[in-house]
Amino acid sequence: MRSVENDLKHIVSFSGGKDSTAMLLLLLEQNKPIDEVVFFDAGSWDFPEMRHHIDKVEKYTGVKITRLQAQKSFDYWMFEHLVENGKNKGRVGYGFPGVKLRWCTREKIRTINNYMSNNYKTISTYIGYAFDEQWRANKNKDKSNIYPLIESEISENQALAMCYNYGFTWDGLYEHFRRVSCWCCPLQQISELRKLYNLYPDLWKKLEDMQKRTNSYFRMDGKRVEDLTKRFEAEKLQISLFNNDEAYTQCGIMKT
Repeated sequence: MRSVENDLKHIVSFSGGKDSTAMLLLLLEQNKPIDEVVFFDAGSWDFPEMRHHIDKVEKYTGVKITRLQAQKSFDYWMFEHLVENGKNKGRVGYGFPGVKLRWCTREKIRTINNYMSNNYKTISTYIGYAFDEQWRANKNKDKSNIYPLIESEISENQALAMCYNYGFTWDGLYEHFRRVSCWCCPLQQISELRKLYNLYPDLWKKLEDMQKRTNSYFRMDGKRVEDLTKRFEAEKLQISLFNNDEAYTQCGIMKT
């Protein structure tokens, strides 16, 4: 890892997903200056496979990854925080995050920004937007950001292939999910939640336990976790009864 001998520091914004992992590998291949690699640690909300992946990347590259944690855990904000303003004033806990109240994203950004402002005077940040996500870079007006994958015209599919070539597989997460950040995110598609239910029963049980601790809906359409459990159980029953291609199709499940 090559450092720069001036006030400007080059920071890698590392989510641990395919794009940021490919970006880090690309930066090392190109011998670009790196002063620190920063990862936001969501604790028990991260897939266990993601935590294993972070350790693996650190060991393979020899680059220390700084793991940042919010001052207060996501569990605190979801279940314990006393809401003091707005229409939900007096409610205990924000409940599941949603499109209009992504408090988890807010805490992540606040934690990273506080760390940067407390430790660096001037930074340039490597952001892992892929070539087919140029619109995201165009929306971001921060001139200090650098987009190595876009500059090298590396798409999301190419980024994943690059990671696989290096031996990084996330223990199969990308075979089932488009995004591999928080496993309990209510903004996932139904197809991905179905896979979480069918393939990761221990995590689904934790999700059911989380729902029992809050009165908020899990989904923006008014669905709670138990509603999805009933739906997926009914789908499994339908498949067991008919066990034909039509049953799989109606349930939206790929036959294996």
